[in-house]
Amino acid sequence: MQHEVMTPSILYYGTPVLLLSTLNEDGTTNLSPLSSSWALGDCLVLGIGIQGKAFENLSRHPECVINLPDASMWEQVEVLGRYTGIYPVPVEKRKMGFEFCYNKFAASGLTPQNSVQVEPDKIAECPLQIEAAVQHIRIPEHTPFMAIVEVKTLKVHAHTRLISGLNKINPEKWNPLIYNFRHYYGLGERHGESFRAEK
Repeated sequence: MQHEVMTPSILYYGTPVLLLSTLNEDGTTNLSPLSSSWALGDCLVLGIGIQGKAFENLSRHPECVINLPDASMWEQVEVLGRYTGIYPVPVEKRKMGFEFCYNKFAASGLTPQNSVQVEPDKIAECPLQIEAAVQHIRIPEHTPFMAIVEVKTLKVHAHTRLISGLNKINPEKWNPLIYNFRHYYGLGERHGESFRAEK
């Protein structure tokens, strides 16, 4: 095996896509596709561009819903990917082809669903929905156009077909949408399991 030093044009090396619901000034819900996140217990960490509506909304109203689409929803995610809730569209975003969209539910054909503990709406079609509260927002000095947002899980909702036993998600039924170097993928075949995997 040989390796070569390179500078990739993008470094989305294969992470789940999420659709982030945040609250607009007028009480409506904005939707933002994200591909930078990780979870540690009830702490979730999100990477969010500071020129978007999600960052603006979370800075003003520190609640959100992390909606996790399955692989079959990639086209709806892609429709949302070209829109921003910021008006007028910032110059840099306009150069990248972004357009303003006020009602992203209508644009994508997704269905709003009332949340239980937070104000932004959930997305009914997403098999997993995580209501969360913002704990901390940080803008790293080395990447000043991105924010690192830490949130605490408040409520988790799962489509009943995913639930196996008491408080368990069946990994054989869950097929997350993966963003792999700007291409959409589902999961491949199962290769094994961690020694900590629940039986």
